[in-house]
Amino acid sequence: MVELNLRPREECTFDAVSIGEIMLRLDPGDGRIRTARQFKAWEGGGEYNVVRGLRRCFGLRTAVLTAFADNEVGKLMEDFILQGGVDTSFIKWMPTDGIGRICRNGLNFTERGFGIRGAVGCSDRANTAISKATPDDFDFDHVFGEVGVRWLHTGGIYAALSEQSCETVVECIKTAKKYGTVVSYDLNYRPSMWSAIGGKEKAQEVNREIAKYVDVMIGNEEDFTACLGFEVEGNDANLKTLNIEGYKKMINKAAETYPNFKVVATTLRTVKTATVNDWSALCWAGGEIYKAKQYDGLEIYDRVGGGDSFASGLIYGLMTTGDAETAVNYGAAHGALAMTTPGDTTMASKKEVEAIMGGAGARVNR
Repeated sequence: MVELNLRPREECTFDAVSIGEIMLRLDPGDGRIRTARQFKAWEGGGEYNVVRGLRRCFGLRTAVLTAFADNEVGKLMEDFILQGGVDTSFIKWMPTDGIGRICRNGLNFTERGFGIRGAVGCSDRANTAISKATPDDFDFDHVFGEVGVRWLHTGGIYAALSEQSCETVVECIKTAKKYGTVVSYDLNYRPSMWSAIGGKEKAQEVNREIAKYVDVMIGNEEDFTACLGFEVEGNDANLKTLNIEGYKKMINKAAETYPNFKVVATTLRTVKTATVNDWSALCWAGGEIYKAKQYDGLEIYDRVGGGDSFASGLIYGLMTTGDAETAVNYGAAHGALAMTTPGDTTMASKKEVEAIMGGAGARVNR
């Protein structure tokens, strides 16, 4: 059993809260961004997707800490979040000038890819409200001390937004820990984002500081290498062949370096085509490593958000069972299901996740 020392549910208003950026996703459907004449609108963000999954799929009480420019696009984002059942009480509304010089809301154009054509993301997120938000904009002592939160989730995408977000996320995590909130963090390394504020060197400086306060650390092979400096031994240059023993060594090294880590988890993905991947995950806890069920030849409709849905399944499993092997299987099954539907966020139910964990197939369910 994983000893996370979760705060009692009756003492907290929320089971889980995230802090991070939420963008308007504009999706050309089966087409391409460069030739699209219409887009479908969704919401999405690495940190938000996790608490939305915890609410919509697993039924937990969740809220989001974020900021929007106070305009019609911001109100649209709020409406998406409300439809997902996530509490919006902590949103910081920032005045804007109608041009975006003061602040703006982020946009993310995403095409799904197919076969040999990989998925493509084109974000437009400079000068966003959340990248400018300071700890004073949220009153972390009130959120974690008075309102009460059992679990905080955040990640490296938010940390990479700006010099200010680097400082704000650290202050948020430290305050959460002060009040006994469990902290999970998804390294989610994006080199293009870190390049503007110091590159890989800055990413390692910030993430190594954050890692000192994290209970559950999540990331893939690139994340652990770029953000924390741990290499996966034995993988080829293009990561076409995943060496499970190399992953295990990396995870053990991370756990030795940061004794505060109670759980370390990583997804395992072999990309055969944009629409066919092999998929699984590993989870370290208490000196043992557990491997999730292997989903070979997983057919993917939209891969964006698969890792976030893995994280929400993992967190749900840890919160409700305390068993690392069960938790990593919740994560792998939920991530697999989330990639069979469009958009960043899950459309799966807990019943479906548990059926997949139990070996259910794709026969018609009537």
